[in-house]
Amino acid sequence: MAMGRRKREKQVGLWVETRALARSPGHPFYERLNKLLDAEGFDAFVEEQCSCFYAERMGRPSLAPAVYFRLLLIGYFEGIDSERGIAWRVADSLTLREFLGLELSEAPPDHSTISRTRRLIDLESHSEVFAWVLAVVAKNGLLRGQTLGVDSTTLEANAALRSIVRRDSGESYDDFLVRLAQASGIETPTREDLAKIDKSRKGKGSNDDWNNPHDPDATITKMKDGRTKLAHKAEHVVDMDSGAVVAVRVERAASGDTQTVSGSVEEALENLQAVLDEPEAAEGLSESLAAELVGDKGYHANAVLEYFQDLGIRTYVSEPKRGRRNWKGKPAAKKATYGNRRRMARAKGKTLQRRRGELLERGFAHCYETGGMRRTHLRRHGNILKRTLIHVAGFNLGLVMRKVCGVGKPKALQGRLAALLEVLLRPLGRRWASWKPWSRVCRSVLRLRRFPELQQPHCGFSVSEDPFQVGSH
Repeated sequence: MAMGRRKREKQVGLWVETRALARSPGHPFYERLNKLLDAEGFDAFVEEQCSCFYAERMGRPSLAPAVYFRLLLIGYFEGIDSERGIAWRVADSLTLREFLGLELSEAPPDHSTISRTRRLIDLESHSEVFAWVLAVVAKNGLLRGQTLGVDSTTLEANAALRSIVRRDSGESYDDFLVRLAQASGIETPTREDLAKIDKSRKGKGSNDDWNNPHDPDATITKMKDGRTKLAHKAEHVVDMDSGAVVAVRVERAASGDTQTVSGSVEEALENLQAVLDEPEAAEGLSESLAAELVGDKGYHANAVLEYFQDLGIRTYVSEPKRGRRNWKGKPAAKKATYGNRRRMARAKGKTLQRRRGELLERGFAHCYETGGMRRTHLRRHGNILKRTLIHVAGFNLGLVMRKVCGVGKPKALQGRLAALLEVLLRPLGRRWASWKPWSRVCRSVLRLRRFPELQQPHCGFSVSEDPFQVGSH
């Protein structure tokens, strides 16, 4: 066979038949997702919701609301953090163009159009879309609403610590250190002198004294990996029966969990009540919504326990070690704390805490680690919350897709072959476990686990270290 050569110079054709254009075989996940959205009337809903933001006969060509929200969903399913990255991914993928409903001759939206549409559509409309997805989750029997779990995580802000300024004078951090050095008698301080002064200074990272002029909502925070950065806080309220997120809020990272939990739970109750008002979606919901609340020790405080006790919500919050406490003049706080302590000592309380660690951390991993939102590319809480609401709505849609087709993300289909081989070879592995050639075959199959989706909960399979042992599943 003769070797073919790439033609360096090509004559551009003037006419191309539509039948001759390249076609994508499509992706089964996005095809099923489009069928789900079309069956529930997603396009008509968002067009009606966002009609007031569009003019009939003026301005530049607009981006349809259904296309805009699908673009943000692509950001979750493909793990893309920025709107520019979403635009580039859509431009390179025939499958995603088909998911958006774009013709082959139609140019995909650029990142400036996506950003402009986000600024155009208000936060309430994004919240309505989140509530609409939550109703779809309830229609598929994946929402109970009786026991809720709450937890928070930090999101790195789109701002640098080197750009912070004093709130009172507006001077930069370096100028402030130079002024301190000159006040101590060093007329021309070096970098070593400034570092020495800064090291011994107390309260140097106080949010009361410093802020970022480009993103005032970002606050100085210690991240989970120990680094200090400007960050925001995302707080999730999750249904403990299915893992569906019923409320998400973006707050100042410096705000304590005890300060933000009441607002998050109230928003969750509003969303559940909105689902309850729809007859088709309310069938699977519990009669007593938000009867129980599960949280870690960061949410344990007298005021928090008293607040939920007055609302009639039973709390299962881990209690930190504080030694003997003085309850003089605090009968309500004592009753709420002792009641929470008794519930946590029971088997149900311990089970709920294990479930909390599983379901809430799983949502954070999917939304912010593999979902690509651990670092935000937007500024101001309103803009960040718009993106986060649709991002988390994509996670909820993933739960529905997991029930419909067995996977919650498109990349999870890559690991189906290895999971199928594991199921087929496991009985033989138990019988021939001592045969060395067979063990080599087993290791070859396990190498297929290079696809990380096999280890994700959405895939529907769990691969252990040695899946061919009896009782490994």
